[in-house]
Amino acid sequence: MLIITIVFVIGYVLIAVEHNIKIDKAATALVTGVLCWLLFYVENHSNAESEKMLLEHLGDISAILFFLLGAMTIVEVIDTHDGFRIIADIIRTRSKPMILILISVFTFFLSAILDNLTTSIVMTSLSGKLLRDRQDRLWFASMIIIAANAGGAWSPIGDVTTTMLWIGGQITPGDIVVKTLIPSLMVMIVPLSVLLLRFKGQEIEEACNIDKDDHTAESNVILFSGIGLLISVPVFKTMTHMPPFMGMLIALGVMWIISSLIHFKKHHEERWKYSVTNALRRIDTSSILFFLGILLAVSALQVIGVLGRMADFSAMYIKNEYITGTILGLLSAVIDNVPLVAAAQGMFSLEMYPVDNAFWSFLALSAGTGGSAIIIGSAAGVAVMGIEKINFFWYLKNVSLLALLGFFAGLGTFVFQQWITALQ
Repeated sequence: MLIITIVFVIGYVLIAVEHNIKIDKAATALVTGVLCWLLFYVENHSNAESEKMLLEHLGDISAILFFLLGAMTIVEVIDTHDGFRIIADIIRTRSKPMILILISVFTFFLSAILDNLTTSIVMTSLSGKLLRDRQDRLWFASMIIIAANAGGAWSPIGDVTTTMLWIGGQITPGDIVVKTLIPSLMVMIVPLSVLLLRFKGQEIEEACNIDKDDHTAESNVILFSGIGLLISVPVFKTMTHMPPFMGMLIALGVMWIISSLIHFKKHHEERWKYSVTNALRRIDTSSILFFLGILLAVSALQVIGVLGRMADFSAMYIKNEYITGTILGLLSAVIDNVPLVAAAQGMFSLEMYPVDNAFWSFLALSAGTGGSAIIIGSAAGVAVMGIEKINFFWYLKNVSLLALLGFFAGLGTFVFQQWITALQ
């Protein structure tokens, strides 16, 4: 048991310093996951029993991976059809504060429907075309990170950690929205209010670098079909009681049919350009493999009882679930939130915290938004950092405090909501 824990910790550290050692975290996660289970096989001395446990956990992990595969492909199809340019057509003002509000609001709600990583990339690219000043782009990009992470936290399909909790049976779509929408808004509104003061009275130059031609009917059909299909996934789960990944797979199939019909009469090369098959080749496969590896490693810790002992320690010494959730949220700024939430799912059973218990919603909010405190603390932050070449220490000096203010404002709002509910 000790050696498995040591291997996991070493792998965890290597994942955390990915940018320093120049080894993709997906590679480290896969090696760590397989090694942990290999050591479990050796210690257990029963290949049949070990294989049974592995396949049980692999089934749960596969549900998450297939869900993400379908969602990422649908978003990629929308992007290939240039569907997101409709947002640029809506932004007609020259006022920097108004543009910042519009971009933040679009980011917040789009990340709940798509995902925070894709949304942050789309919106950062858009703001870069609207703004010429380098400092302006840095501030806007930073606000996009905060808004994307906040928006992903309140939706079952907006952030991978919230999706994990939904698929794991800890939360339901309606409950997570009701409990975390307003707190998530606070996470965005507090830093946004401060930044609006910075840009008060400023306007962008009249000439901007974005072409506002009319959208084709194809782009609009794909955009609204994709968004509608993604939104329908929780509805499918509620009506059929089938696992969420089944809803995502049928949504992908319908999207595939729509795309094929739209381009039916076009030349083969053009059909290929806009096809779902091509989109499947362009999605971020390394992220899916990272999730596979790290979730395998965490499941190994679960079967050897490490996570159960951590839960017992937390219950004995911390005792307050809100403090536990806050600690996990702050850790997510330094350590990837996927393994943190996966570990929490293994530590705390549904007997301890039943479905839709406030702890799970609080964990989704905390882990989803805590990563904004450091630019490398979330996938959205890493992506925006690469696009705009944001310096780590510039973000730490100028944005981290704003992000933390929003983080604690959101958590405080959540606790206040629960207190009001308890009084009623």
